[in-house]
Parts: sequence; structure tokens; C-alpha cells
Amino acid sequence: MPDIRLKQRLHNGEFILAPGIYDLISALIADAMDFPALYVTGYGTVASYLGLPDAGIATYTDMINRISTMAERTRTPIIADADTGYGGLLNVRNTVRGYERAGVSALQIEDQQFPKKCGHTKNRRVIPASEMVDKIKVAVDTRNSEAFLLIARTDARTALGLNEALDRGHAYAEAGADILFIESPETEDELAQVGRSFSVPVLANMVDGGRTPILSADRLKELGFALAIHPGLGFLSAGSALRDAYAHLQAHGTSADLERPTYDFQAFNTLIGFEDVWAFEEKYRQD
Repeated sequence: MPDIRLKQRLHNGEFILAPGIYDLISALIADAMDFPALYVTGYGTVASYLGLPDAGIATYTDMINRISTMAERTRTPIIADADTGYGGLLNVRNTVRGYERAGVSALQIEDQQFPKKCGHTKNRRVIPASEMVDKIKVAVDTRNSEAFLLIARTDARTALGLNEALDRGHAYAEAGADILFIESPETEDELAQVGRSFSVPVLANMVDGGRTPILSADRLKELGFALAIHPGLGFLSAGSALRDAYAHLQAHGTSADLERPTYDFQAFNTLIGFEDVWAFEEKYRQD
């Protein structure tokens, strides 16, 4: 079942700051840090699992297997990327059922044409707004619990302009979306327009190196946003740390004296659950 805490926190006016998670290591680390929510990034999950771009290559089955495991192994409410719903209206219904059954608290679908692409990359195209409205209506009708929130994302800003994106946001809210996601505003003024335009909660996508300025949670809240996701922070940080560590090993022939300390091995054992294994083995030890 979805975790109702995300809906309650939004209702109470709490700003939701969610780091991006993309595998079980990032999920476990973030889960231990008391964020109000975690965001399963499609870009990072596809890159981690397949080593390929987030360009419509991963399937519903690829994603639900990883998302359900992340939800099972964490205690924090999960917001999960569901691309376009992985197809037409019947696919959207199946996606909503699967994500809700997995324990996801909020599902994000977008109005891109297939094959979709990461929202901060080139050559994105959108479907007619009426088709996305139908997807939202199917999603709302399909969910079993109102604690399971629907995030409707539009990618219209880049190709069709901000006014079209705002118009789509209003249409998607009217269709029943709980949260709106206007992808890739390009200035702080545009963010301010987005933040003050809607009566439902609005999400800001803070992509390091992307098209949108990176603002603090406090500033985004001032502009009218209720949520901020940082989808790339985890995998970009991990990629940087791995590159530096491997380069040090290549240059010096040893992992000693790294400039950036590694995660403590004993603490990592605890993180992934070895203490439970050792306790089990102690209880059922056969001498």
C-alpha cells in the first residue's frame, strides 16, 4: 500500500525535498537520512541497470522490478518516474496498478511522444494535451487509494514555450492530477511564473547541469513550489567519486591515500544488513 505520509506532509504545508535514488545502495543511504521522500530517477536507474540513455529503451518490467525492490527495502515514501506510462491507456492502467502495488507513494507520468527522452536533453516532442488528459483520467480511475498521488509532467516548455506548458498544467490539474511538474523552466523568472500559477502542489526538478537554475529549497518554497527533486545528484556524485578512485588506483597502483575517503567498510556492512546475517548465523549456529 502507498505510504500516506507524503500526502499528509503536503497537506500540512511541509516542503518535500527528495534526493534521487537509482539503485539499492543509493536508496539505503538516502533512506537513513530522514528525507521526507525519495525520488526514483528514470535516467539514473536506466543508466545503472542497462548502461544506456534514458530514451525510451527501458520497459515497464525493467523499472517495476527495481522500483518494487527499492520500496521494499526502504521506509521513506517513494516518488517514482513512470515515463509516459509505458504506452497507451491500457499500459497506463497496468503501470498504475503495478506501482501502487509496489508501495510507491507518488507516480510521475509525462506527455512526451514515444520514445521519450530525459527532460533536460534535446529533441523532446509532446503528444496532444487531450491524449495526456485521457492518461491522467485513466490513472485517477485506476488507483485504489487516494494516498497514491499522481504527478503529471509536461515537457512542452522546450519545444512549444512556457505558456503552452502552463496551459497544459491547468488542463492536467483539471483532469485530476494531484501534483504538477512543469519540466525545464529556463530562468528563475520562469520558475516564479510556474510556482504561482496553480492551486495544486507544484514540483521543481533540480537537475545539476540541466536547463533549470538550481535554487535552494527555501527559495523554491518562496516561489510557490511544494516539492523539489534532485534526480541526478546521487549518480553524478557516485560517478565522480568512482572516476577519481579508479584514476588514483591506475596512477599509483594502490587504493591507499585516496584524496576522497571511501565509505567505511564496517559501516557499509551495517548499511546493507550483514549484522542481521551474523545474528541469524549466531542463533542457528551448528557446531
